Order: sequence, then structure tokens, then C-alpha cells
Amino acid sequence: MSGNKKEERPERPSEVDGTAHLFRAIGKIIKVLRNNAGLSQVELAELTHCGEDLISSIERGVRTPQPDFLLLADPALGAGGVLTAAVDDVRQALARARVRHPDWFRSFAKAEAEAVALHYYAVQAVPGILQTPAYAEAVFRYRRPLYDEETIQTRLADRISRQALFDKWPGPTMSFVIEEAVLRRLLGGRDVLREQLRRIIEVARLRTVHFQIMPNDPDEHPGLGGSFTLLTPKGRREVAYTEIYGHARLIIDPEEVRMYTERYGIIRAQALTRRESLERIEKMLGEL
Repeated sequence: MSGNKKEERPERPSEVDGTAHLFRAIGKIIKVLRNNAGLSQVELAELTHCGEDLISSIERGVRTPQPDFLLLADPALGAGGVLTAAVDDVRQALARARVRHPDWFRSFAKAEAEAVALHYYAVQAVPGILQTPAYAEAVFRYRRPLYDEETIQTRLADRISRQALFDKWPGPTMSFVIEEAVLRRLLGGRDVLREQLRRIIEVARLRTVHFQIMPNDPDEHPGLGGSFTLLTPKGRREVAYTEIYGHARLIIDPEEVRMYTERYGIIRAQALTRRESLERIEKMLGEL
């Protein structure tokens, strides 16, 4: 390559597909409008009938601003129709995300969205539904074989769209048990991990969520077989889901599901309590 020729920079995901970028941009606009209106996050939360944590997450691009929220926020912020004008684009983006999951994942994505109870055990990475955009991008960008830029952005938008579950009311009962080693892995770098740990704390404080850490030092461990998810669809029996390198399996056999349920119960019994887990994450943040 000639020394006078600049090396072309690969397109960033947001330059290929603007879905995730749209949500981040709206979050930034809301923050500017809120500051200009002289409102705190708590005050905006009261005006839009939601939690302060949701406002913070939307402004940081961690949570998707739902159409109903935008319709309430526009007059509250004196936006003059700026946020209302984005409602149709947000609806279309959410609709695209709902149908773009890979074929092997669609059965689980549908079951997850409709579930009344969800329980996640993670040993490799933070569960997708908890991931920040930066953490999720690191997961997709550094996997092998490599994804192209369009696929990275599509998968990223799909993953973040799943977090709309946290905005549902009544929402599903949710629990997470994550291996401590996962939360110490510097995936994406220190700044990315810091943001991810703060996001976990934010979600773990929701009334519908129970969060635990499996510490690194137990002398026995019932879950070395890998990550799995237990979910209960409305009006149906509990099922289990596993996934290894794109090979997904939705398990419906009652006896096999029972074994996963039993394993999860023992894992939760051996994990740190909710309070201990949050204290452990705060300590991790202090060490970064």
C-alpha cells in the first residue's frame, strides 16, 4: 500500500444499519431536551409515569424508548413534536427487530417475549437480555468466524430490542445467576465492563428481578454443563433453552425440563444472596 494512501476504515455498525443508532440518538436528544427544560431525571420520570432508572437507561442508549413514552415525553419536555415525530420510526424499527432474529433463535425469542417467568444461568457471557449496546457489540464483533458489519448491527439491534421486557407491566418474574468469572472478564475493555456492571445493578434493583452471582470459590458446582434458560409461557408448562455456537435447542420434554429446574434450584442455593451479589459488583466497580 502506498504511504500516501489512507487506509480505509471499515464501516461501523451504525453506518450500515441505523436501528440501534436511532435509539441512541433519541436518547441523547431526550437528555438535551430535559436539561434545556430544567428537569431532573426524577421529575421527568414523574411526568411520564415511569421510573428514574428507565429515564437514565434511555438517555444512555441502554433501553429502547417505547412509542408510549415518547408521546408522554414530548409535551413534558416542550419538544414541540420532535419526539412525537419519531414514534413511527421507532415502531418500524421495533417491528423489524422482532422479525430479524436468526431462524434457530426465533422459537426462543418468541417464547421469551411471551413468558410469565424467565430464569437465566450464564457461564460464558452476560445474558443477552442484560447486555449494554457496547458489550453486545464486543460479543458480536470478536466472535469467530467473523460477522460482516451488517450482521453485527442487525444482531445488535435485535438483542437490545429484547430488553423491552423490562418495561412491561405486569412483567414476567425474572431471575439471573451469573458466574463471577463472567463479570470479571474485560470483554470490550474496562469502560465497557464498567457500564455493563452498572447496567446489571440497575436491572437487579427492579422489583420483578432477582439477581445472584455464583462465586469463583465453591468446592462443588452443579452447573458445569453450560448456560441455560428456563422459561414459562403463559398458560403452558415450563421449558428449557440451551445454545452452543448457534446450535439452539428448545427443550419441552417434562422429565428433561425437570432436571434443568432441579439444577437451577441447586445453583441458586449455592450462589451469593441478592444483597451479597450487589455488594460484590460494587466491589468489582471499585477495582476497575
